[in-house]
Amino acid sequence: MLLELFLWLAQDVRAFNVFGYLTLRAVLATMTALTISFILGPAVIRWLTAKRIGQAVRDDGPQTHLVKAGTPTMGGALILLSLGISTLLWADLSNRFVWIVMIVTFGFGAVGWVDDWRKVVERNPKGLSARTKLFWQSLIGLVAAIYIAFSISAPSNEKAIELFLQWVGSGFTLAMPTKTDLIVPFFKSVSYPLGIFGFIVLTYLVIVGASNAVNLTDGLDGLAIMPTVMVGAALGIFAYVAGHAGFSKYLLLPYVPGAGELVVFCGALAGAGLGFLWFNAYPAEVFMGDVGALALGAALGAVAVISRQEIVLFIMGGVFVAETLSVMLQVSWFKYTKLRYGEGRRILRMAPLHHHFEQSGWKETQVVVRFWIITILLVLFGLSTLKIR
Repeated sequence: MLLELFLWLAQDVRAFNVFGYLTLRAVLATMTALTISFILGPAVIRWLTAKRIGQAVRDDGPQTHLVKAGTPTMGGALILLSLGISTLLWADLSNRFVWIVMIVTFGFGAVGWVDDWRKVVERNPKGLSARTKLFWQSLIGLVAAIYIAFSISAPSNEKAIELFLQWVGSGFTLAMPTKTDLIVPFFKSVSYPLGIFGFIVLTYLVIVGASNAVNLTDGLDGLAIMPTVMVGAALGIFAYVAGHAGFSKYLLLPYVPGAGELVVFCGALAGAGLGFLWFNAYPAEVFMGDVGALALGAALGAVAVISRQEIVLFIMGGVFVAETLSVMLQVSWFKYTKLRYGEGRRILRMAPLHHHFEQSGWKETQVVVRFWIITILLVLFGLSTLKIR
């Protein structure tokens, strides 16, 4: 929005051309989102409190969490508000990748909003049923996966539609460009052809999986939002490289025209996340809720796919992966032992993983900061794949 204004002004005043630089607009998007969060945060918290949108706490969870009962939740709406406004102000709104990532983010956010609303406002402890939630997540994820599959292989929407029709006309046998291959980091020329169906399945799993992984991690004050900010900022760098013909060629990464504009979105995500952390830091004044966690996880997944860095997302988001695996292993082992021995047994003291460490004697702030440190190391490791190959 502002980009178009500044480019128009640049016709008379050349100084306004500086706003055409992606890096500057990414910084401005970060600062704008951060400022919006600071300004609107208290008002959003007051509104949530007035509506009695308070967090329910598990009786079987850590006893230290009982004091959190009633803390306003659904604060993820503040993140989405800041993220959306900042992106609309500073991004190139003619860029198709910006719009598909925005649609994915706010689509998953809408699913989370309905789930949260039913739980805390309508007092329905189940919220959206697991089947209904997965249905809407899958619908949005599949639509996005199909669109991304053809859009990264074509320079425009018109060409993407043409490529899609060619694929259908070929009986779904048309070979896709190597941009849809699964790239293995640390190797110059190692990639695995997925085919169009394989790419769609992978994209679906990355978007939906990342969404639910962040949601599972969101259990302690500040635990989920800071890793999201760090991973999102790092993915912005990968997107910038993927969208730059010179850098992508030099670093041996696929060139995806237009992907670089996502650095503005990632900057806005980082700013909105840091602004939310101001109110979410221990002791939290507001919680993210599903509306924020589902949306942010899906956003990370979509950006990673477009910039062709699915495995790197898996590396940098190691905390999210560990939290998800801890739940899967705990549930699977409990069901298996109950079936075999007649009594369910547990691997961890409590799942997700952060609760296990709490039950082992770690203080909440210790768990959070140590998980942040781990994420910093993993993000740096992920960024090293840009050059080490």
